Amino acid sequence: MHPTDPLAQTDPAVRPTGATSPAGRSRAGRPPAALLVPAAVAAVFALLPLGYLAIRSLERGPAFAWDVIADERTAQLLGRSMGLAAVVVAACLVLGVSLAWLTARTALPGARAWSVLVTLPLAVPSYVAGFAWLSAFPDLAGFAGAAVALTLVSFPYVYLPVTAALRGTDPAQEEVSRSLGHGPLKTFLRVTLPQLRPAAAGGAVLVALYVFSDFGAVSLMRYDTFTRGIYTSYRASFDRTPAAALSVVLVVMTIALVAAEARTRGRAGHARTGTGTARPAVTLALGRWQLPALGWCAAVTGTAVLTPLATLGYWLAAGNSATWDPDRLADTAATTLGVAAAGAALTTLLALPVGVIAARHRGRTATLLEHSAYAGHALPGITVALSLVFFAVRYAEPLYQELPLLVCAYAVLFLPVAVAGTRAAVLQSPPVLEDVARSLGRSPLKVLREVTVPLAAPGVAAGAALTFVVCMKELPATLLLRPTGMDTLATRLWTETGTGSFAAAAPYAAALILLAAVPSYFLGRHRT
Repeated sequence: MHPTDPLAQTDPAVRPTGATSPAGRSRAGRPPAALLVPAAVAAVFALLPLGYLAIRSLERGPAFAWDVIADERTAQLLGRSMGLAAVVVAACLVLGVSLAWLTARTALPGARAWSVLVTLPLAVPSYVAGFAWLSAFPDLAGFAGAAVALTLVSFPYVYLPVTAALRGTDPAQEEVSRSLGHGPLKTFLRVTLPQLRPAAAGGAVLVALYVFSDFGAVSLMRYDTFTRGIYTSYRASFDRTPAAALSVVLVVMTIALVAAEARTRGRAGHARTGTGTARPAVTLALGRWQLPALGWCAAVTGTAVLTPLATLGYWLAAGNSATWDPDRLADTAATTLGVAAAGAALTTLLALPVGVIAARHRGRTATLLEHSAYAGHALPGITVALSLVFFAVRYAEPLYQELPLLVCAYAVLFLPVAVAGTRAAVLQSPPVLEDVARSLGRSPLKVLREVTVPLAAPGVAAGAALTFVVCMKELPATLLLRPTGMDTLATRLWTETGTGSFAAAAPYAAALILLAAVPSYFLGRHRT
């Protein structure tokens, strides 16, 4: 679920002991206490839900937990979740690989514009897509609706890495294939596609994990998967142990999926051994296939982007004074911004020492801290929320259904987002300046405050902005942990759609998209 940062993948060269690599990572050395202590706090913070969830699921004994896991209902939920994931992954592979090849390797008219359009679905939360499709086609509810909504918001997870792989692949092998008389299709199937397998597989894993963890779309479509089953179990009974046991099964599913993908990669190499030639691949003329290719791109982007927007526009126009409540909308938007800002601030604060250690130090300690920070993000939002509910009720009751607990949930869920941004930013800053500061007698804390953080500030800010966006869109954790009487745009949309009040839900969906679009725009400018 967390692809390795490409900035960290540098070839290890032979260097003197204690030297610094070009990527900015020290060969060895224990992190200073000024970084180690707060990083350890962040790691424990991220691991807390996972550990407490395991303890809570076994509270009534292993036999009771096994009865829940071995129940026929659990097997049914497992089959439904895996079936939905399989269909969505297969569809995303077809959409993502085909669109990547058309925009990166062919003379498709307007290829740059199409490459932007096909990434726009990433800005649409799954529950917003579910709302749009369900309100337009009520009969779509169930498996078909969930599969359509999830496919159309997640295929960019395949498109983006495959496009990057296509642009970075040495074109010489394809040119040799064509010089031997193989046509474009045979060259693609026998030469290009095998080189894309790691990127496509990585994107497929992201899609599968997204489907496993999704709550909004499957709930709105009324299709029972593990996440909806966990939520129903939590709400239907005072006994929370069954919900905890189901959450553990969902965690095991995600771990098994990531491990299986890593095992399929094995030790196979996909990089060229020589320096190659620094030139792009020759784009293929589409000829008579130009119109079908344009039609395919238009159909996918229109279905994924224009249809939800058109549906949203219809319900906005259909609203009236009875469904529009500007004051409530403004209050809900302000609450959403405030909670997301608090979540982004705490997450960035916790991520800073972990990201610096991951970028500047090697060894077991640095690896353990970095991997621990990623633990919470491997958990679906509903399982993190449940574990924090259990913990608060048992050990920190004053925090139950209070804002700090919700902010902590955001930090656990999205800590890797901020860590990745910090780590990449620190790797890009020259470490020699830190060495100079230390040689002038600066303490590690002063070096961090006066040199490392200022140099990495733009990248850290970008990670904070991305964290802010995902906090705004988070639904299941917000539903379970929000203070009584507090609503965000996501929870209001979910509530109104659940009662069939589509016209009342539309303003909240529109506000959510508009608010998320602003930081997303600046993120795009930062990355370009």
